[in-house]
Amino acid sequence: MRYEKGRKDASRQRIMDVATERFRSDGIAASGLAGIMGEAGLTNGAFYPHFPSKAALVRESVAAALEVQAAQIQELLAAGGASMAIDAYLSAEHRDNPGKGCASAALLPEIAREPAETRQVYSEHLLKLVRQVAAELTPDTCDPEAVAFGVFATLIGTLELSRAVNGTELSDRILEAGAVAAKALLQPRENDKPEERKPS
Repeated sequence: MRYEKGRKDASRQRIMDVATERFRSDGIAASGLAGIMGEAGLTNGAFYPHFPSKAALVRESVAAALEVQAAQIQELLAAGGASMAIDAYLSAEHRDNPGKGCASAALLPEIAREPAETRQVYSEHLLKLVRQVAAELTPDTCDPEAVAFGVFATLIGTLELSRAVNGTELSDRILEAGAVAAKALLQPRENDKPEERKPS
């Protein structure tokens, strides 16, 4: 019995691994269950004992991808702070490997058309990522979460634009410009600094 459970868990994980990469590289709509199951080395009939629908697989795959990303971001933040995380995100390697990269940059247009449950799962994980970055901002940052949202929007938009023109010099320029813009958002602005009280 324990062997059967372990084998079932392993099969489920294979489906998840393949789907997570296929969704990011090819898109949700373009990734059929037959192709996912074939790449996982399983028959089509083996899908439904693990997931009730493709929508359920999408939800779990998106959540898994964002959990991995959260762990990677935490490692980068611990190693070199937000600046290192920005450089890693807007690297040529990340741009050129969407199947192993950020689920947001790869899937946002499709996530927006997914059922409410999927959008809710995405929202919860996005907020976790944003709060990771917000926690690393300087103490005098005004509204850290707002700044972190701005950084994420800049990063995701930059990556999407650079991929749209990949293979050109423009793509590299977009990555460089996006990194500069994202890092600028992390710098406290003069009007964010608390006013010094003058002695009465």
